[in-house]
Amino acid sequence: MIDFNIPPYVGKEMDYIKEAIINRKICGDGEFTKRCSNWMKDKFNVNQAFLTTSCTHALEMAAVLSEVSAGDEVILPSYTFVSTADAFVQRGASLVFVDIRPDTLNIDETLIEEAITPKTKVIVPVHYAGVSCEMDTIMDIAKRHHLKVVEDAAQGFASYYKGKSLGTIGDFGCLSFHETKNLSMGEGGALLFQDTAYQEKAEILREKGTDRSKFFRGQIDKYTWQDYGSSYLPSDMNAAYLWAQLEIAEEIQRDRMDSYAFYNNALKPLADMGYLEQPYVPAECEHNAHMYYIKLPNLEERTKFISYLKENGILSVFHYIPLHTAPAGKKYGRFSGEDIYTTKESERLVRLPMYYHLALKDKEYIADTIFKYFHQPR
Repeated sequence: MIDFNIPPYVGKEMDYIKEAIINRKICGDGEFTKRCSNWMKDKFNVNQAFLTTSCTHALEMAAVLSEVSAGDEVILPSYTFVSTADAFVQRGASLVFVDIRPDTLNIDETLIEEAITPKTKVIVPVHYAGVSCEMDTIMDIAKRHHLKVVEDAAQGFASYYKGKSLGTIGDFGCLSFHETKNLSMGEGGALLFQDTAYQEKAEILREKGTDRSKFFRGQIDKYTWQDYGSSYLPSDMNAAYLWAQLEIAEEIQRDRMDSYAFYNNALKPLADMGYLEQPYVPAECEHNAHMYYIKLPNLEERTKFISYLKENGILSVFHYIPLHTAPAGKKYGRFSGEDIYTTKESERLVRLPMYYHLALKDKEYIADTIFKYFHQPR
């Protein structure tokens, strides 16, 4: 069976985890945590990069730092993972779902403004498949209406919009290093932001509400409870696992881009014949090959297709069930306008196997099997 995903492993992870143990610093903010944070600050040209226990926790931190509270409204797409919504529901906010674009599957920027009310506090663009939302338009809307922008860039590590790293354009950006992402620390994430005015509050929030970060820097002689906080620091052993991959991040990205290009070229004849649709990447966007998906005509065809691949030893998956159709989505949110594309497109999409070191022979077999599916007797 060809797996849908295999977590990245480059060979030095165990050495670095052992080094963390020898350093006798396996809790948060050790040597490897600092290396990872500094790497991201330098690579993405961002002032602050806080490693977190998950992208979910990065989103929760962003919600707190954005001062979201009960009665506020947050605008987001329904086609996203539950963490995008949970982070704001926790703060007592109501969710306002906006339809997606059928080409990128990102939030339709032309529909955001009509979803704004006097209660709106935050816009949350989700960069699906590592392809950027139309950020110039979104930032302009936010500026004119005095709203915060929290980028859910869980899939956007090393993706760019007009040369800017995803996660560094809005007020806050949230990355994921889950085992399904391009780079992994098992469970983990990062909170990025440019405005250094948020640094101290973010440190306190991340350190259980204490000013312990200042204490470790020698700025104070003891630390105390200062404000609301939680435990968002990952173990330095997790950071050590991630550091091994950050060291060769460009190699991992090239490998994934090669797989993406293979799929794109191999399946183009089927797209030209109208059997399927391939991903669309706007000219101003540089994606990261986080995933390769195809879109089939409808839900029935997708179900048959996934079953056929599985019968032939290939694991493929569909993706999100739109949040506004879920029990919690109905409880905590509402859909602004009409759901023209969100449900329709969600029922058509299939994700193909994509991971670091996906073997050429496996990719060739996957493409050949897909061709056989569409040319079998009907």
